[in-house]
Amino acid sequence: MRILSNDDIQKVLTAEECLDTLSTAYRELSRGQGANRPRNHTYFPVKDDRWPGFGFRFKSQEGGNVSSGVWALRITSDMAGVETLPSGVQRRRLIPAAPGKRYVGLVTLYSLTTLEPLAILHDSFVQKMRVGATSALGIRELSREDATVAGMFGSGWQAEAHLETLLLVRPGIEEVRVYSPTPENRERFAATWSERTGRRIVPVSDRRDAVSGCQIVTCATAAMDPCFDGAWLDPGTHVTAITSPDGTATRRELDDTTFDRADRITVLSREQVHHDKQFDILGPVERGRLAWDDIRELGELLLGDAPGRTSPDDITVFANNTGMGVQFAAVCARALELAEREGLGNEVPTDWFLEETSP
Repeated sequence: MRILSNDDIQKVLTAEECLDTLSTAYRELSRGQGANRPRNHTYFPVKDDRWPGFGFRFKSQEGGNVSSGVWALRITSDMAGVETLPSGVQRRRLIPAAPGKRYVGLVTLYSLTTLEPLAILHDSFVQKMRVGATSALGIRELSREDATVAGMFGSGWQAEAHLETLLLVRPGIEEVRVYSPTPENRERFAATWSERTGRRIVPVSDRRDAVSGCQIVTCATAAMDPCFDGAWLDPGTHVTAITSPDGTATRRELDDTTFDRADRITVLSREQVHHDKQFDILGPVERGRLAWDDIRELGELLLGDAPGRTSPDDITVFANNTGMGVQFAAVCARALELAEREGLGNEVPTDWFLEETSP
């Protein structure tokens, strides 16, 4: 069995690989050639005096798809809570409370045919790339092909992946306007990514500047509250969000106005909407703006079984509303294949994980 670190995975896994493998996985899931258990968060009443307000949280998700040949179980053992930035904005934060000021996030892959565990992978680089690539697939399917200006909320880990994959699916983007609540962060992000991409990555101090005049608006944050006022959206804008309520925390990136103005709402998982009571997505249904059956999944869109943009003036929303085990199966199986080819990682005897009797 092979053990792969984030550094190992980063050497072989590209954004293009993520786009390809996830596109296949979502199609298979919609065809019944994949399976996924809804993500679960369990908060436990154990606190650490070093971090007031933070407590133990265990997250798990699992799934698999036929082409990957694996079943994936992803777990994180977290010290989770909410912090308030100097600007007054609140955001979710995970504390590096493991030895050496580190985190615990692992993906275990199991063979669908021989049953054996094939690998254990660190999860954070995969996490970053699979979220960004999923949002990019929504952008590719729902945004205007002639888009030249995009807005970005966020200037951190997730924003990096979202910017990289955005430019892969919409190479005609000439300018990206970046807002985040800490000026130093957005200015550093803009300078770094302007140099890397050769595009105009512009920091903006007014949230509205990252919305008005933008044909694509992406939220890639750890925000607790909506990033902008949906009244600012121009006709024809595509909007992406990666944060929705998770059943225990009422986090959201988009306000009711954005959802109510949307001509088309697509989600990653309809099942997760009800599992987590994602009231932001359910709002337009409860207010009579849309029928529940009008909200479709990304996999259906990729197969052509669900309608996409029907007019240049449509406002479209893709709610990248959960993490899915099937994502980790697809992406991690590909990373494992590439890492084995390069001889990366460490191997331990598979026999250590096999038993001679069944419980």
